[in-house]
Amino acid sequence: MSAIELHARASSNFSEKLAETQALLKRAAKEFTPVTQASSLGAEDVVITDLINRLQLQIPVFVLETGALHHETLALLERTQAHSHSDIHVYRPEPTSVLQFVRNAGQDAIFKSIEQRKACCHIRKMEPLSRALKGQRAWITGLRKEQSQARAEVPLIDTSESNKASEANRNSPSHGLVKFNPLANWTWGDVWHYIALHKVDYNPLHDAFFPSIGCAPCTRAIAVGEDFRAGRWWWEEETAKECGLHVKES
Repeated sequence: MSAIELHARASSNFSEKLAETQALLKRAAKEFTPVTQASSLGAEDVVITDLINRLQLQIPVFVLETGALHHETLALLERTQAHSHSDIHVYRPEPTSVLQFVRNAGQDAIFKSIEQRKACCHIRKMEPLSRALKGQRAWITGLRKEQSQARAEVPLIDTSESNKASEANRNSPSHGLVKFNPLANWTWGDVWHYIALHKVDYNPLHDAFFPSIGCAPCTRAIAVGEDFRAGRWWWEEETAKECGLHVKES
C-alpha cells in the first residue's frame, strides 16, 4: 500500500488551510524578499515547493545534501532540479571537516553519544545552513504542529529570532530571520491529500513507512502506532531528537 493510499485524508477545512498557506507564501514573497525555502525533500517540503511553483513565486529553494542521504532522496533531488521553475540550490558540508570528524571519532560516532551525533549534525547540516541563510530576510520550512511534542506550538509566522540586536540565539544560523511555517496547521492526511490531488513527485521511502526522512544512518522505518518521528535517531531520548535546525537556545 502506498503512502497516498494509506494517508491521503483531507481535513474538513482543508480548503481554508490551503488558502491560508497560499496567502502566507504570497506574503513571504512580497514583503520578505530575499526569502528562501528549506527543503529536506520530505512530503511537507515537496508540497511547499509545488505551491511555490504553481503560484509562480520568486522564492528559491535550498537543500542540504549532507553526504549521507538515501539514494532515493538524491534521485528525487535530481528530478526536482530538472522540473522545478524555482531555483534549487544545493549546499554540502566542507569535505575536510567531514573527513576529520570521521577520522577522529569513527564511522559509528553518532551512536556513541548525543554530543558526537550533534557534532556530526553541525558539520553536515548547521554549517551548510549558515551559508544557505546568509543574506536572507526570511526562510520557509515544512514544520507542522502534529509532527512532535517539541513542535506542538509551531506558529505560522515565527518572529522569535527576527530581532538582530537580541543576544538570544545569536549563534544560530537563522538569527535575525523571520521563519514562515505555512503548513503548521496541516495534518499528515492533508499533506498526502495535496500530493495525491496534484500528483506531486515524492520520496518513495514514504511508501516504505518512513514518515520523516533524514540522513540514511539516522533514519529507519517506523512500526504501526509509533510516533511520527520515532524513526529519527531512534536510539536517543525523545527530547534530544532534533538536529539543531529548528532548536532555539534556552
